[in-house]
Amino acid sequence: MNRSPRTPAPSTPGGIERRPVPPNPRAPWRAGSWSVIVIVLVILHLLAFQATDFRPEALASGAQGMAKFLGEAFPPNLSPAVIGAGISGALTTLWIGLLGTTLSIPFALLLAVLGARTTSPHPVVYQVSRAILSFFRAVPDIVFALIFVTAVGLGPFAGVLALICHNTGVMGKLWSEAMEDVDPGPEQALRTAGAGRFQIVANATVPGVMPQLTGLLLYRFDVNVRSSLVLGLVGAGGIGLLINKSIKTFQFDTMLTYLIIVLVLIILVDLASAWIRRRLA
Repeated sequence: MNRSPRTPAPSTPGGIERRPVPPNPRAPWRAGSWSVIVIVLVILHLLAFQATDFRPEALASGAQGMAKFLGEAFPPNLSPAVIGAGISGALTTLWIGLLGTTLSIPFALLLAVLGARTTSPHPVVYQVSRAILSFFRAVPDIVFALIFVTAVGLGPFAGVLALICHNTGVMGKLWSEAMEDVDPGPEQALRTAGAGRFQIVANATVPGVMPQLTGLLLYRFDVNVRSSLVLGLVGAGGIGLLINKSIKTFQFDTMLTYLIIVLVLIILVDLASAWIRRRLA
């Protein structure tokens, strides 16, 4: 049986055989999938616009009211009494954010160790810890503040308790994920040497993720200072409470003064956090 001779594939001058690149069979599927994703996103956005009554023309028609509001706010009230009250409230807001962050560390660290697959002693403990973290993370801090205000009354103590609960859930989840991604080498070495679970966590897991834990903690401190401002709007103390009172009494120039103080506070917190990160790097 005669067979036609195969045509040799072209080769480069160096003798390397050149073959054609095979077509990618998944390319049409990817293009079609992207089209479906875009269509679905467009539909979802149309539904969201309708559900939220998103009307840019309403904002344009209300420009006159906004101009009147800004006109009553400028110039800000720079009387010593207002500035003194604003600085005192801003410091209270800072203390709420600080305590809400630092006092949640033991609870977040414990739940992070129990909620990480690499350090949890049992699957049931892992699931329970994850459920607790999910609950604390799912309930907004302002809801916790409303609950604690009814329990301990108005004031910054309710704000601290609210931030402890919510921050425990957020930091615990972030820390547990950092522990799951840690290099397993030191843990295996200690386990081979006969170290117990607590010794492995204390001498290998936590030191291995300490830079990540510190960075996440500083980030959460920034967030908690801003959150404590909002908590003041529901009676949890701080400068947010002063802003709420000035709005209700139509003292918009005083409100603007408090907002300027808040801006200065946030800038100082950001600068301090950046300085600490550079020192720890």
